[in-house]
Amino acid sequence: MDSDLIPVSIDSIRVSLVSPHRIVVLKDSDDRFLPIWIGPFEADAISIALQGNQVARPLTHDLLKAIIHEVGGTPSHIAVTELRDDTFYAQIVMQLNNKRLELDSRPSDAIALAVRLQIPIYVSEDVMDKASIRPSQNQENATPEEDEKLDAFRDLIEDLDLDGLGKGGDSPKEE
Repeated sequence: MDSDLIPVSIDSIRVSLVSPHRIVVLKDSDDRFLPIWIGPFEADAISIALQGNQVARPLTHDLLKAIIHEVGGTPSHIAVTELRDDTFYAQIVMQLNNKRLELDSRPSDAIALAVRLQIPIYVSEDVMDKASIRPSQNQENATPEEDEKLDAFRDLIEDLDLDGLGKGGDSPKEE
């Protein structure tokens, strides 16, 4: 595994009260939070798995989990590896037939699969440096480049209730 990968956990899934946007918030041990915009279906898929709810028929991520196991794959971890043009990129890493596979994925799909497979979630140090926030972080000292990178999230984050961020409730919070 790459040494620049940081283990993270899912802190919450949040819903904006004024828009259809949702974000999954990942947290590292250094209390940095990484908000990633995701779709409503992926948010539901992650929430269902985190809460241990069962559905009548398999969801797409349940199907992918079954296929991986059926073909003899051994999932290792997922990693959010890159942030390019305000878009996050991830990989699903597994072993299959003595070969290491790194499958390109949207972070939301990779996270939904990781929760089902109970495998670790990592974020590259570069992505955390570029896009993570700290609730107490003083944004007045941000450089223009850092400020511009946060613009994609600023409006959404301002609409969210972040008071509970990092307090780790029993269930994910809705965005």
